[in-house]
Amino acid sequence: MPGLFGSLYLSSSALRTQQEGVEIAGQNLANVNNPAYARQRLVLQTSTPVQTSIGPQGTGVQAVAIQQIRDAMLDGQIQGETSITSWLQAQQSALQEAEAGLGEQLEGSTAATGTDSVGATGGLDSALSGLFNAFQTLSTSPSSLTSRQGVITQAQQLATQFNQVNQRLDSVHDQLNQSIQTDVASANGLLSDIAGLNKQITLAEAGGGGTANDLRDLRQEKLEDLAKLVNFQSAATAEGGVNIVVNGQLLVSGAEVQDKLETYDAGGGQVLVRAAGSGAPLTLAGGSVQGAIEARDNALGSLQGSLNQLATQLITQVNAVYGNGYDLNGGTGASFFTGTNAGDIGVNAALAGDASKLQAAGVAGAAGDNQVAVALAQLGSAPQAALGGQTFSEHYNTTITGLGSALASVNSQLSEQQAVQNMLNQQRQSVSGVSVDEEMTDLVKYQRAFEASAHLVSTIDTLLGEVVNLGTTKV
Repeated sequence: MPGLFGSLYLSSSALRTQQEGVEIAGQNLANVNNPAYARQRLVLQTSTPVQTSIGPQGTGVQAVAIQQIRDAMLDGQIQGETSITSWLQAQQSALQEAEAGLGEQLEGSTAATGTDSVGATGGLDSALSGLFNAFQTLSTSPSSLTSRQGVITQAQQLATQFNQVNQRLDSVHDQLNQSIQTDVASANGLLSDIAGLNKQITLAEAGGGGTANDLRDLRQEKLEDLAKLVNFQSAATAEGGVNIVVNGQLLVSGAEVQDKLETYDAGGGQVLVRAAGSGAPLTLAGGSVQGAIEARDNALGSLQGSLNQLATQLITQVNAVYGNGYDLNGGTGASFFTGTNAGDIGVNAALAGDASKLQAAGVAGAAGDNQVAVALAQLGSAPQAALGGQTFSEHYNTTITGLGSALASVNSQLSEQQAVQNMLNQQRQSVSGVSVDEEMTDLVKYQRAFEASAHLVSTIDTLLGEVVNLGTTKV
């Protein structure tokens, strides 16, 4: 280094560089518990040497960049897996709500224990059995008002359970529609946030102003939040932005939001998603929105359809037999059940206050006749063509077995998916995460270098003082 002033410049440059190193280590330590933060590293470079009589000599060190330690491929993988995880979590939550709506504990679900099979205990199945058992009891004492009242009470309980289950499942359906609308609104907010961050990053990095690391961290967090809601494809732009495409529809291009998402009613309360600008329906293929749609239209829709089919067939078959019977007063032709499906099934109001009106006999005026009561009891074990040759109980058990199997499958898939997600997050943590031990080591290293540079400044200051004093020394 030529001259003392050149050495002073070298040492002051070293001071600034080591100070920047201390600041970067401090920034990393400050964000040690920030999951969205990627650790940073100060990139150092030898300053441009100068030519001297004895050859090029160094002029010290300079900081040329603050590098963010990120693996773009790993971030992309986590983004995609996050979408799958949220898709499964949304389905699991919906199916668990349906399970609760049934009032059943389905074997094979997360709540059931003690068996690996899929089935159910309690609920509508017990109520169905209770009704046909009551018919059987009535057939042994057809003139007994107590037995007749037992049938009416069991039928009322069954109808009430059908109504309640249907109401709960309708509520789950409505909640899923609401969650879809809420998530779409959240997704649109994130699209705007990402476009805004694209603009900030582009401006901050324009003209070689370095990399806007903290803004990029925030944008990556927003991208992963968006992936939880909808599956999308992203592509980096030359200016530092990120374009976002959902199901072939460009939504964000650089700093501009080209289109947004919106929900619409496709009929029958089926809320779906489309692009607001073009009106094109979108298949999201992942994220909580698609998970809610699939659970609603597949498992939940099938469950409600099967329960309505069961209730309709029960109403039809019981009324067909019951209508030909006679009550204790000789009356005939009335219906036992009212309504058409699980939502409105009920028991003939005339029976509520007068058990003698129950039509259990096969002939008029024969109080002890049990022909109709027997026929009604036999319906419980009779295969029903409209139910695929199954009995009422078998059809119900098949229905809830389908739900239990769907829930068990989602639970299994989610467990495996979370293992993949955790593995990727651990890999990213090893690459981008802040290590307290490593940062403390760097902090001490930069501290010692700063102290050494300060000592060099002090030494050169002393030498300069000696030089100045040489001119004032008396001979």
